[in-house]
Amino acid sequence: MLNILSENIKNFLLNPVLLSCITSWFTAQFLKTVINVLYGKIHTVFELIESLIWKTGGLPSSHSALVCSLCTAIGFKNGLNSDIFILSFIFLMVTVRDAVGVRRSNGIQAKKMNELGKDLKEKNIIDYKPIKEVNGHTPIEVTLGCVLGFFIGLAFSTL
Repeated sequence: MLNILSENIKNFLLNPVLLSCITSWFTAQFLKTVINVLYGKIHTVFELIESLIWKTGGLPSSHSALVCSLCTAIGFKNGLNSDIFILSFIFLMVTVRDAVGVRRSNGIQAKKMNELGKDLKEKNIIDYKPIKEVNGHTPIEVTLGCVLGFFIGLAFSTL
């Protein structure tokens, strides 16, 4: 029984679909962090670690890279006509649309609200606490994330 469980865990951890997703996420986060370091946007070790692991927004989109590698790896493993590929493709489309549209718009609105709130606070009109500015993506950030994810998914599926 324990042998079967350990074999299942091993197969799960070595699954090319899972490995392509993890690799694409961390590769995108690493590239994003390198770009931020080169542009002087990272000033502390905490910001460096946050950027490597969790920070959203920027080039390339790690969300787009992940879902595109997921879709690519599933397409190779199960075929383009499989239900699971179609599900992953729809998931890709929703994620990309959200990254470019909804999250980007929310971030722009939050930034403007924070600017307005800061002005009103400085004039002692209201006591304003800034809201979180969620970073969405530009179309090029999402496109490059998808390209990265596609090639990583392709590599894990064919090598």
